[in-house]
Amino acid sequence: MWNDISSNVFDYLKHVKNERGAGYFVLIDPDRKNAESIEDRVQTANENDVDAIFVGGSLMMDGKYHTRVEMIKKLSHIPVIFFPGGVNQLNSHYDAMLFMSILSGRNPHYLIGEQVIAAPLVKDAGIETIPTAYLLIDGGTTTTVEFMSGTMPIPNNRPDIAIAHALAAQYLGMKMVYLEAGSGAKYPVSNDLISGVKQNADVSLIVGGGIKTPEQAAEKVKAGADFIVTGTVIESESGSGLMKSFADAIHTK
Repeated sequence: MWNDISSNVFDYLKHVKNERGAGYFVLIDPDRKNAESIEDRVQTANENDVDAIFVGGSLMMDGKYHTRVEMIKKLSHIPVIFFPGGVNQLNSHYDAMLFMSILSGRNPHYLIGEQVIAAPLVKDAGIETIPTAYLLIDGGTTTTVEFMSGTMPIPNNRPDIAIAHALAAQYLGMKMVYLEAGSGAKYPVSNDLISGVKQNADVSLIVGGGIKTPEQAAEKVKAGADFIVTGTVIESESGSGLMKSFADAIHTK
């Protein structure tokens, strides 16, 4: 069990990085469209070297979101980490959460507004927080997070802009930077952008969005990603079988 290593999720993630070269996260959106497959997906993650489960989505389309998160937590043998889409998704069933600001955007509500609303609830629930800067990168299509947050993505061919934002995150004291091309992106965050950020900012890098094959995941790790997230690609029945292939490609040690 992961908490045999550390009860602190961030310390566990650092251990994963040190021991395995890079870490692999699977993103599960506990929306009604995924209700029938959630249990299978969590069990597959348990059995196939996934290091943690991210839980979250941009929309809640019914009232059973929190019940499904509770089920994920009960089934999971690995940390369940809240990837927030809004304060209404917050509950006590997570092991930790990315306390996240959309630093690439200029919408004050997602820079600090949601965080202020959430903070007392997070304290009351006793959830471990991992301060994280979310940088939305252009993945070739309009994503749900772009539409819902009203923020423009950073161009994928402009590492300099991403580097400036990642440095700002570092100097603000954030522990992680999440480079995200968005759910269903046509193409992932570029290797040049990842390596540029890695060479210039002293933060842990999470990379996700548009990563469709284990080979692409391995490229992102080689470029400097510390953690890889897959979501859409494993949502189909056949996609679940890819988890072990992704884990093997990502774990370089």
